[in-house]
Amino acid sequence: MQERLFYSNVPMAPGHQIYLDRPQVHGLLEMAVQSPIVTVTAGAGYGKTQAVYSFVRKFNAITAWIQFSERDNLGERFWENFTRAVEFIDKGTAVKLRDLEFPDTDQKFERYMRVPNRDIYPDRKYLFVYDDFHLIRDPGVLRFLERSITTPFSNITSILISRTEPRINSIPLLSKGYLAQITEDDLRFTADETQEYFRLQQVDASPDAAATVCRDTEGWAFAIHLAALAIKKEPAGKRYAPSSVKANIFKLIESEVFSLISEDLRKFLIKISLIEHLSRDILSDIAGDTGVLEELERLGSFVRYDPYLNAWRVHHLFLEYLSGRQGELSEEEKREVYGKAARWCVENNLKIDAFSYYEKAGAYDEFLELSYTLPPILPNRMAAFLLEILERAPDSVFQENPLAYILQTRFLFTLKQFDRASAGLKEIITQLEAEASSPFNNRALTGCYTNLGVIGMITSMHTCDYNYVSCFERAYHYSRLSGHILTGPHTVLPLSSYLCRVSSPEKGEAERYNEAIAAMVPYISDANGGICYGLDDMAWAELAFFRADMASAEQMAYQALFKAQKKNQYEIASRALFYLIRINLFYGIPEKIEELLKLMEAQLEEERYLNRYTDYDIQTGWFYTHIGQPSRVASWLKNDFEESDLNPILFGQETLVRVKYYITQKQHIKALRLIENDKDEYGLGAFLFGKIGHKLIEAMCFYDMKDISWAISSLEEAYRLAAPNGLDMIFIEQGKRTRALVSAVLKRKCSIPRDWLEKILRLSSAYAKKLYTVAEKFRDEQYDDKALSVILSRREMLVFQGLSRGLTREELAEDENISINTVKSVIRSVYNKLGAVNRADAVRIATGMGILQNSDPVNDTLKHGKKFNNS
Repeated sequence: MQERLFYSNVPMAPGHQIYLDRPQVHGLLEMAVQSPIVTVTAGAGYGKTQAVYSFVRKFNAITAWIQFSERDNLGERFWENFTRAVEFIDKGTAVKLRDLEFPDTDQKFERYMRVPNRDIYPDRKYLFVYDDFHLIRDPGVLRFLERSITTPFSNITSILISRTEPRINSIPLLSKGYLAQITEDDLRFTADETQEYFRLQQVDASPDAAATVCRDTEGWAFAIHLAALAIKKEPAGKRYAPSSVKANIFKLIESEVFSLISEDLRKFLIKISLIEHLSRDILSDIAGDTGVLEELERLGSFVRYDPYLNAWRVHHLFLEYLSGRQGELSEEEKREVYGKAARWCVENNLKIDAFSYYEKAGAYDEFLELSYTLPPILPNRMAAFLLEILERAPDSVFQENPLAYILQTRFLFTLKQFDRASAGLKEIITQLEAEASSPFNNRALTGCYTNLGVIGMITSMHTCDYNYVSCFERAYHYSRLSGHILTGPHTVLPLSSYLCRVSSPEKGEAERYNEAIAAMVPYISDANGGICYGLDDMAWAELAFFRADMASAEQMAYQALFKAQKKNQYEIASRALFYLIRINLFYGIPEKIEELLKLMEAQLEEERYLNRYTDYDIQTGWFYTHIGQPSRVASWLKNDFEESDLNPILFGQETLVRVKYYITQKQHIKALRLIENDKDEYGLGAFLFGKIGHKLIEAMCFYDMKDISWAISSLEEAYRLAAPNGLDMIFIEQGKRTRALVSAVLKRKCSIPRDWLEKILRLSSAYAKKLYTVAEKFRDEQYDDKALSVILSRREMLVFQGLSRGLTREELAEDENISINTVKSVIRSVYNKLGAVNRADAVRIATGMGILQNSDPVNDTLKHGKKFNNS
């Protein structure tokens, strides 16, 4: 971050209110900011903001001031506000944070924390001031704020200014000494401070009168200020505010403020009470050439300029008074103000507020144009927010602008209201096609047919109806007629868990789906700025991969990669790199994998790749878990049953990584529960590949839990789903886990053909050996998971100890008085638990984990924290 220190000489607007130095309050704040969190809690008019503001002007710190409003209870709007405040410290940091989106999940919060970790100066003090904290009620925003302010940075203090106790769990913070509190009593003016304030305001009042005012107002700062105004105006004998000043506050504002200003300034103040962002640019635009800005600067504490926000601020009570007079404005005047505010918000990347202001202004054409710049699939809450605005819009908006239907259906299918979205699209298509052709109508028809096709593509996994291709053909036809070239984020479509979106295990269904995709891509790509270019090749690559046809999979993946890079289809390129890594795991070529990982990491620099951080964490998380280094997985993927914010229509791969991680930790119940909870009709478990994977994971978990009958039942179901289309790689890719499971199943009766089981056993064993080679190349001691407990029985430990000393199986059988077959079985079990492929591999792994050190295997293992089962 660039250094930005605020001292007492912060530039202030001419005529700005004189700040009373309050050494006692300053001293309290100076002590308080040694803690990570400070709460300043008092009712309206106690001078909370003024006290903190006066303090930070003189305190040597880099400061960000975040002013809250009711609208900050929408996560996306809060994030715009938060990042804009950070922008006053460092624009580069703000851009990074804005790209991450609102961190309402562990996944996003972890990415958010990487930014301050990199950007803060360790030798500088930072203050983050959150003003009007009491307005925040949304659980997601509160959760982020609580996590953010309680994250330990020794040089960052968060100051929460609130009328009520902030909604954070303060008890543990207080007990640990992390929280300092400044209350209403701390902020009350003393008689001496009241006298000093009167002196600064050039009010002629005796010490006795000041003491009386202080007593009657109970040290309430705003009432003291109003009393000072009254004393200036009233004759002797009526020179202090009565104790009923709170009840008569609006009368005082009316008589002591509003009646004394010009008519132009009155109307101007009522106008600006309509909006929240009071930047100099907006106020100048609203004021015009009336000269009211110069008069505004003389209002002191009622309206003041705030250099931290680069904006003007209106006192809460004064704003409430002004809001009560908004009826004096005509509807035309209100719409004009809202329109100017909306345009300013667009220019300053505050889209959520811009949408709200456009609605209030009745500027629906501008609302629609701004909406059209958004990505095709939005977070559910944002889609619901925009849909509500459209549903409140007059019917004339839809009749006059067909874009309204296109956007409405986009929001609807984001929320999975497919039937309603389809019906609306068909209705507007019929209407538009009946009208005379025009460039605008043709553009609208392009969007309508594209949206209808996307709905068909998404739902085809359940309907097996691939006629949606004709929709994309029609979209292409109308795009040629319109001459409109699509640009922006909606030319890159996020991808689903699997690209071959089939649910049915029927033989040939995957080919039918992929053929439809291949027919669709040329139309949708040409009509929509290159979107989906290479998707068909990637879908074929995926299918070939799961059929263990690596030559075809590799060829098609590279083809998809080259096409995607040509048209900036970052999602497709990332998926191609992911499958190429998996293909090279199959081949056992670590050098190639390293090269591919670097290409994947380079994608993080592509700012137009909106999901780059999520995809990178998921795909690298899968890889590192797969090679036995789960410590390198992003922490948000390890948390227990975090409700994902990712749209299940397009995402779900994070479930794969979570399950793999839980299994490495031997947390089989968690893995099974996560699979059981994956019930979204368009989520990971709805795909054929996902169903097979879930059943195989079930089988492996039940096997590890010694429930062989359930393990066989789940494996039989996985085989039934996979067999018609020869999807063997799902089993092979589990390597030693599949090897252990299939070895056990071969000894029992089951419905799976023996020759298939033997083939999978052979291929998964070969895969495990190659995986070991790759894992060795990528091993990093700082990520070695030595803390993972390997549970060996006493017999396994004794046999393994003898094996490590070079004893033969026959010698081991004789020493332990067991059969040769039992020795072989024990050795296989040890290999499976250690993830070893041979004796040398097992000894190396066990030595590295501290299992093989002393002559007494039992004591040695206990010393290193290992557990034993009864043999």
